[in-house]
Amino acid sequence: MKIAVIGAGGVGAPFGMAMALGGHEVTFVARGAHLKAMREEGLRVEGPLGDFHLPETRATDDPASVGPVDAVLFCVKLWDVESAGEAIKPLIGPDTFVIPIQNGIDAPDRLMPILGKDHVMGGVALIGGLIERPGVVRQTGKMRKVIYGELDGSRSDRAEAFLAACQGAGMDAELSADIRRSLWEKMVFLVSLSSVTAITRLPLGIAREDADLRALLLDVARETAAVGAAVGVKLADDFPENRLAYMDTQPATTMASMANDLVRGNRLELPWLAGKVVELGRTYGVDTPVTRTIYAALKPYVNGKP
Repeated sequence: MKIAVIGAGGVGAPFGMAMALGGHEVTFVARGAHLKAMREEGLRVEGPLGDFHLPETRATDDPASVGPVDAVLFCVKLWDVESAGEAIKPLIGPDTFVIPIQNGIDAPDRLMPILGKDHVMGGVALIGGLIERPGVVRQTGKMRKVIYGELDGSRSDRAEAFLAACQGAGMDAELSADIRRSLWEKMVFLVSLSSVTAITRLPLGIAREDADLRALLLDVARETAAVGAAVGVKLADDFPENRLAYMDTQPATTMASMANDLVRGNRLELPWLAGKVVELGRTYGVDTPVTRTIYAALKPYVNGKP
């Protein structure tokens, strides 16, 4: 399968690496020093699941030089969705499908007007990582799974073909019959984790052991689930508690990517995470006092250190 990975960071690099090592033709679309290092020394992914090196890495900053592909793994930051969507049009052939595996819930809806609704699926990445230095991505934690599916819930031939490709490459993949629900399931977890680890600038291990911060994690998860229900995605009544229990199984050093970005003085995905919960809460009449407070406190850092 011919695959393009848009964004070779903490999400795109491990997934693209797995597919490339599994024998697929993978091209990474990246830029700057990271691209230069991949071209000269290859791509490295290191972490708890092992250290991997792809010495001959296909990498470019020009999607037009790649041409149409079978599949696109769309892994850019949420503020780049529209600009990157326009940039990847040369990758789109009649049968190409694009799987946005990003944070948030609205990337598919933002991509469809640009690429056409028939080319876009929905996707969820369960993984943590960051670019440690040019050419090297550090995965944090032992989870590396992609959940994806057609937005209409059908089990299409192309979705089945991609599942077979992932499984053949040894990648943990799940074809979801309700990807909108899957997106909201991650949203409940991620908004809680990112909000609390960012506002405290501390890893999950400290937050979950402190009674007040643990209550904060649960409050944000409950508010996010309530907004999802108002939008039309009903989760189990105990789903927030379930996600908190899942957090207890994660490494104590876990920090959301948004928290890492905040510490580094980088731009934040806040408007599409806690900010989206607050926005939808206002639209659908769901009060989100805890999430709203955290959003307001982090908002000055959205474009980097003030």
